[in-house]
Amino acid sequence: MLRSIVSSIFAAVAVLLLSTMLEPAAQTAVRTTWLYLQPVPTVLPVPVDRVSPRKLADSWHAARSGGRRHEGIDIFASRGTPVRSTTRGIIARVGHNTLGGNFVWVIGPAGHRHYYAHLARFGDVHAGRFVLPGDVLGYVGNSGNAAGGPAHLHYGIYTSAGPINPYPLLRGVGMPFAAS
Repeated sequence: MLRSIVSSIFAAVAVLLLSTMLEPAAQTAVRTTWLYLQPVPTVLPVPVDRVSPRKLADSWHAARSGGRRHEGIDIFASRGTPVRSTTRGIIARVGHNTLGGNFVWVIGPAGHRHYYAHLARFGDVHAGRFVLPGDVLGYVGNSGNAAGGPAHLHYGIYTSAGPINPYPLLRGVGMPFAAS
């Protein structure tokens, strides 16, 4: 009888520990699946505080060093201006590379990947975190290959078919995020 009780307690503790360990992974899997099923947004808010859609310039496919083409839009603002998520999503990666400097990748609706680069510093972000539109991802800077140039955010959107121009989506918005 005592052995049966101890075995039952051990099994209950094991199930509780296992479910606690698996819960974040299961939650992420459910959220990721839900995101992939969401429709593609037809308009997006400007991800940089105090920048109106009228102030944007379309830098899509402009020539870049090494024969590359620009795969996004540069949004100029004062260094340290908050950069916010344009969509609901899951942060896929936070890091640093030679071209983009400090960057954050967010998986958004329909599985589109949103790239925020040249950040001066990061917000309270980490891979796996679920974000909402307006959540601070970082702050405008000029890291990576933008060092020495004006502070700006490089914002790109990547689909399963390749990069798309975010400019038309950002220009369709009435108001950018308000200052916090």
